[in-house]
Amino acid sequence: MNFSFLRELIDESYKIRIVDIGASDGDYSPSYQPLIDVGLASLIGFEPNKEACEVLNKKNQNNSVYYPYFVGDGEAATFYETNWVLTGSLYPPNTPLLEKFQNLSEVVTLKEEHPVQTHRLDDIAEINGADFLKMDIQGSELKVLENATNLLETTLVLQVEVEFVELYKGQPLFADVDSFLRSRGFQFHCFDGGLMGRTFKPLVVNNNINKRINQVLWADAFYVRDWMDLGVLSKEQLITYAILSLEILKSPDLTHLILSQFDRSHNTNVAQKFLNILTADKKK
Repeated sequence: MNFSFLRELIDESYKIRIVDIGASDGDYSPSYQPLIDVGLASLIGFEPNKEACEVLNKKNQNNSVYYPYFVGDGEAATFYETNWVLTGSLYPPNTPLLEKFQNLSEVVTLKEEHPVQTHRLDDIAEINGADFLKMDIQGSELKVLENATNLLETTLVLQVEVEFVELYKGQPLFADVDSFLRSRGFQFHCFDGGLMGRTFKPLVVNNNINKRINQVLWADAFYVRDWMDLGVLSKEQLITYAILSLEILKSPDLTHLILSQFDRSHNTNVAQKFLNILTADKKK
């Protein structure tokens, strides 16, 4: 969708602030990439694998910068390196559990343990607020959130990987993350891409070892700033929230709710303009 009707309401220097922790996702294009590409957003990413971090900095130079930091609680920790770069964690793999499922222990096999120093998000000087916070760090999400309470004051939308069973020993689960975020003024919105899982061995679904029957193991969860309390948000925050809800969440109903609050606060008619654009797009 063309955001020009919203850009007219904000300063030309405006940028949506994105923070991505665990930014290396292979060839996967992140949900926020279109906002970077059109110059609407700037990105600070964290990928502790130095080689992967260097690749990201060379590949994504448009309003993007990446740092090779382990983000956590600011304490010394152990990084559990696995045989696949995307499954390494600050929690050890729960191998007896993983071995019960198709294609889990095979891609989460412990190789080495490394002492590392973690950084609290609230202590990282390079970050100046975050409108959209994305995390995919294999079980450490709650530890990061608990040490980012100042940053969460500015955050409008979060994308957080959550687990429903203990894939890594001692890790917090979805209920723990959900309880914390709700206590900080966020509402659960939806799961991105559905609920993920595997079959218990030896069964396989349609010769696909990555399919599940019923057992859910993990998902990406979207949380949003409490839409029952939109009146506390500033002009720029409401516009940013509207753009994120439309582009990242694909939730035009939430976008309209936000823009309706914008109209009440600033005596405008943006919500109706948005509805007109939606109607016109459907007719094309």
